Amino acid sequence: MEHELMKEYLDELVLRYNRRDFIDADPIRIPHEFDSRTDIEIAGFLIATISWGNRAAILKSGAKMMDLMGNSPYDFVMNSSSKQQQKLDDFVHRTFNGLDFRQFILSLRRLFQTNDSLENFFITDDERLQTCISRFRAAFFEDATALRSFKHVSDPLKNSAAKRINMYLRWMVRKDAAAVDFGIWDRVKMQQLSCPLDVHSGGIARELGLLKRKQNDAQALLELDTQLRLFDAHDPVKYDYALFGLGVNKKALAGI
Repeated sequence: MEHELMKEYLDELVLRYNRRDFIDADPIRIPHEFDSRTDIEIAGFLIATISWGNRAAILKSGAKMMDLMGNSPYDFVMNSSSKQQQKLDDFVHRTFNGLDFRQFILSLRRLFQTNDSLENFFITDDERLQTCISRFRAAFFEDATALRSFKHVSDPLKNSAAKRINMYLRWMVRKDAAAVDFGIWDRVKMQQLSCPLDVHSGGIARELGLLKRKQNDAQALLELDTQLRLFDAHDPVKYDYALFGLGVNKKALAGI
């Protein structure tokens, strides 16, 4: 498909799926239950971390996460005692367990003791945020004792597409009239964001001819980012909605 026709097609899909009713069945629903910036940041980071697999299961686990923290994520991160954190031990979502949960609470506490926002770790003049993600990961796990937890935050500099952290960054940074994403970070630019690349979005991108590389890795993400920036250099990651929409309704491909 020619560039202009492809852009028109993708823009139409963005309008179709980048809507408030998208929220109800998506993991972003969990941080949307909060009003304060710090609650949104923490809830969003935790939910993004467990966002793989069935969306209904993610929402169920996400609600349990918030309940275990008394539905006050920032207060729990900063003030919970070791005894209060023990109730996290039985939490399980796929390979993310109670030990990981407790490690994430301790790591978030340490970062928020010296930072008013996680945004501070992603401020850069780089065109993309992949180096910042790697540095954030190193800072997050600097004093970690639960080494098994490292796998739950991917490192783009080790050739990971880092789908979940890129999705989290989309939530925090991207801002438009639809207000699905929060846009509460204003020192990171939308044009620096990368598409959350996984097996579903990658498969659709290949069907559309936007991606040739077979593996869903950092090299594939760079290839996809480059293509999406040709359609909208200011807000390239909005096309995540288009890829998602086609992924949940592949019949739409018949209209190409």
